[in-house]
Amino acid sequence: MSQAKTIQDGHLTGWLPRLVANQGPRFLQIADALQAAVADGSLTPGDRLPPQRQLAAQLDVDLTTVTRAYDEARRRNLLEGRGARGTYVAAPKVELTSILDLSMNTPPPPAGVDFDDLLKQGLSQVLMRADSELLMTYHLAGGSDSDRKAGATWLAPMFGHLDARQVIVCPGAQAAIAASILTLTAPGDIILAEPASYPGLLAAATQFGRRVIAVAADQHGMVPGMLEQACRQHQPALVYLNPTLQNPTAITMPKHRRQELAGIARRCNVRIVEDDPYWLLADAPPPPVATFAPEQVVYISTLSKCLTPGLRVAFVLIRNPQERERFLDALRSFALMTAPLTAALATQWILDGSASRLMEGVRNEARLRHRMARTILAGRYGGTGDGLHVWLELPAYWNSAQLARAARSEGIAVTPAEAFATSTESVNAIRISLGSIKDRGRLQAGLQRLSHLLAQRSITPESASSPGTDTTSPP
Repeated sequence: MSQAKTIQDGHLTGWLPRLVANQGPRFLQIADALQAAVADGSLTPGDRLPPQRQLAAQLDVDLTTVTRAYDEARRRNLLEGRGARGTYVAAPKVELTSILDLSMNTPPPPAGVDFDDLLKQGLSQVLMRADSELLMTYHLAGGSDSDRKAGATWLAPMFGHLDARQVIVCPGAQAAIAASILTLTAPGDIILAEPASYPGLLAAATQFGRRVIAVAADQHGMVPGMLEQACRQHQPALVYLNPTLQNPTAITMPKHRRQELAGIARRCNVRIVEDDPYWLLADAPPPPVATFAPEQVVYISTLSKCLTPGLRVAFVLIRNPQERERFLDALRSFALMTAPLTAALATQWILDGSASRLMEGVRNEARLRHRMARTILAGRYGGTGDGLHVWLELPAYWNSAQLARAARSEGIAVTPAEAFATSTESVNAIRISLGSIKDRGRLQAGLQRLSHLLAQRSITPESASSPGTDTTSPP
């Protein structure tokens, strides 16, 4: 005879629900009670439940209600059927395969670069040349002289020779964006951005009580005439631009568009934050907007998107000395300093050439992955051949929220357009990040599964508008 306990045993009947008329369908109340009992240990894996007819009589409900309750519990992986032996509490489901994450914009691990060795050598050099006590104490915000010189070296491909005193070292681009908003705007001010824009901007603006308004964009980025009109209409304090391999659309603004936008910013006396994390990954990008309006633009370049996310260092170029001091005051209000050990490692890598070698490896790997995506996604590919992501406009029979849910059910994470929207209107698209899956073979499998999913018709119109899509801000 089976040794399994059943809920007829006295200590196992406590889970039975008291069904209440106004608390939802009865089958869900039963399934919820089962789930709660498993969660609190009242029922454990291997416990046998009573036959459905018996439970229906015990709860004074019809058999169909109990059948639906058991089916719902099976869907939640709470129960398993064992044929004639009955229904049992299931053992916890072990997830043997991790999600294929195409939602996080991180640099791909470059082939032929021993990252562990690079890290060990860099830290060894830092510890050999620096006072360990200085690496573990407070520093003034903005970086040491050597860190700022490294920042000027990092920015040299964009601007040529720079005065290192104009460079500020920040703990990542998000901190730099937040400090820029605090420096250049006041509560209630308006920030202009493209219709699909970096979620970190939206998060910071919301937290600080600023309002983001969308300015129309075309295949070259923000439309100059629409920017000028928006400046006259809204009197914004700030314009946010991500002009190179834009996140999420992957558009790179041509030189003439950058010049036009810089000219409008000067005429309308509005400041620009140029968030430019991908410039060094792009193939022959135009000069930054900041070269056309040096006093008008705060320029941000982060190492996290070119080298590795764990290196939380960004360099900010601000020409005006008084504005630099206000920026530092704002930065100190929420991020006293960049971690000295992290800044020292970044400086070491930049000055000894390791950063350039690592970035070249990332650039080459990213281009290989783009070629793979172009082949697998065929006519749907929406990339430019470089950078970290693809912007995929969807066929009419899918919408982005619905596809993101369907992909998740297939074990693939992508980011729907809603996560980037600065207005109520959103493009029907998803962002696919190519760097976060370490193994190229697994990336290929994920892209193939996604391609097959895209070729299928969506399930029902109702499912397209159902709530529950995760649009948490991605990087």
